[in-house]
Amino acid sequence: MEYHLTIKDLPPDSRPRERLATLGPQALSHAELLAIILGSGTHDSTAIELANRVLARPEGVRFLAEATWEELTQIRGIGRAKAAQIKAAVELGRRLVVLRPDDPPQILAPQDAAHLVMEEMRYLDREHFQVFSLNTKNRVLALETVAVGTLNSAGIHPREVFKNPIKRSAAAIILVHNHPSGDPSPSRDDIAITKRLLEAGSILGIEVLDHLIIGNNRFVSLKEQGLI
Repeated sequence: MEYHLTIKDLPPDSRPRERLATLGPQALSHAELLAIILGSGTHDSTAIELANRVLARPEGVRFLAEATWEELTQIRGIGRAKAAQIKAAVELGRRLVVLRPDDPPQILAPQDAAHLVMEEMRYLDREHFQVFSLNTKNRVLALETVAVGTLNSAGIHPREVFKNPIKRSAAAIILVHNHPSGDPSPSRDDIAITKRLLEAGSILGIEVLDHLIIGNNRFVSLKEQGLI
């Protein structure tokens, strides 16, 4: 009979949970962190071996954020329960990243706005158009989704963009949308939408400060590009 090493067979200082308790989570590898989330392995694999199997995809740890339920359960050793544990952990991490403090965040530069939405938007598989409503001190009153799907200049109507900022008595807005391709380079439609909304904001007395396009861990500010 072939003998399979288990986590309990490892020296205490090599076990993921003990290493986390002693050294902190920052000291653990992706596989060790995922092994703790999985909780256990299978009859022929330790939790770490199973974690390495999940992370063996070319996308690496990014696969955890992008994978569907079906894709996870197709991996040998990942059943419905373990897939649920992975998706729950990823979602909790996402919510913590975008958690708003009691004091509303202040946007003084494009990087400030990008930081607030990057982790939420960079993995989306469809384009989402969102609007920051800001007060006179550029503090965030709200961040709201206006449209989802393929965007074009005809599909984004000023009425929908400015409806909630008007209700909130916003002094200014920042437009944000993502490119699922990961490349945040502005398209002609992106520029056309921006110009149209700039004109509408001027009429309404609500300044359009910027339009950010979110890619994979990078972004483009149309203001910094001289397009606003």
